[in-house]
Amino acid sequence: MASKQLGRRISILDRSISKGKNEINMSTFALLFAEIVRYEQSRVNTIAELQNKLASVGAFVGSKLTDLIFFREKGYKREVKLLNMLLFVKTTFMKNVFGKEADKLERNSENPRIYYIIENDPLVNTFISIPKDKGSLNVAAFTGGLIESVLNLNNFPCRVTTVWHNGTTYVIEFDEVVIAREKAGENNWLVREWLIRQLLKWYVNVHIAMPVPSTVK
Repeated sequence: MASKQLGRRISILDRSISKGKNEINMSTFALLFAEIVRYEQSRVNTIAELQNKLASVGAFVGSKLTDLIFFREKGYKREVKLLNMLLFVKTTFMKNVFGKEADKLERNSENPRIYYIIENDPLVNTFISIPKDKGSLNVAAFTGGLIESVLNLNNFPCRVTTVWHNGTTYVIEFDEVVIAREKAGENNWLVREWLIRQLLKWYVNVHIAMPVPSTVK
């Protein structure tokens, strides 16, 4: 009886969700993604509609992966700082999903609400041949949906647009509340720093600068 149990195949539901090897079967992924693009293309009339559909699929996939990746990589601890969250998406999240990190993370010099995650050669684009009449199509909109989903689910509400620029650029525009929250956090840190300096000055004045009274005989 015991030998039969040992020989049974373990169901995927019985496997540990601890960190694995992060290996991706490219052939399977390419086949599935090509079918997704083909299916969504049959339901739309314009390139913009197709990219929106792919972004929606990416958002759905991202909503399922977010908790799993945070559990595996960070013990379910969530990032609360904007820059830390963006770095997590650029590195850890992208590597878990596609096997490699994004190439760059940049900030718009004029608008503090806008950031850019840049991929020189997105993995999903290597699987799809774009016809000449659809030259502006960027199927990496799927990845844009992933990024938008993970940021929104972690309390960084935003809108992500996928464009052709320096390869593929994911333009992330955050809501005002995110930037206001970041500024409030910085102000709180400055207040704490000022209070610490004042406390140190008080300590120096009381315990060091103040002359020691002479001994009364």
